Amino acid sequence: MRGDGGCPFATAPDDLSNPVVWRPELTAVTVILDAAPDGFGTAAPVDLRALGALLADQAGIEGRHVVVADAAGEHRLWLRDPQPGLPLAAVIPLDKDFITRIASLLRFHRRLLGRAAGPLPRGWPLTAYRLARLDLMLRALDLRDEGATYREIATALGRDDAARLSASDWKMSASRSFVVRLVRDGIAMMNGDYRKLLRIR
Repeated sequence: MRGDGGCPFATAPDDLSNPVVWRPELTAVTVILDAAPDGFGTAAPVDLRALGALLADQAGIEGRHVVVADAAGEHRLWLRDPQPGLPLAAVIPLDKDFITRIASLLRFHRRLLGRAAGPLPRGWPLTAYRLARLDLMLRALDLRDEGATYREIATALGRDDAARLSASDWKMSASRSFVVRLVRDGIAMMNGDYRKLLRIR
């Protein structure tokens, strides 16, 4: 679909009712599956239909992306070769998210064995605190883009002291520092740091 300014979006930015499929290299919880190497005769295929409800299922030239429902936390899979019945192996890139990728693979393997997968890796998804701060960050950035001053932003965000402080006290206040950080971090997010939200902290 098309978004504001003619930019393409895979899903409507204001509709998060369905899971979004993120690029696997950016999402450490994605389990990467590919054809098993020759000689691994006991490698087994994965019957996605037997795993349960699929929250998302997208196929493209780079493979098949699937999100599998689980009461303990969804499983995100990237099947690089989507041929049905193909014996599979897991691919674990040797990057800084190695531990998280292993943890996600172990969860999925337990699911394959019919056991409880266990909780998602710590830090995924975003905590309530992080979501609340992101909300404040976006509101602050929107107000700044509309021409609001830092003091006006602080007042709009519920910092009651902002309106009554003198000019000198305002410059040294915690409320001003808080708003400046929100706007600074919001600009960084807009310029690409949003991708960091997909990494485990």
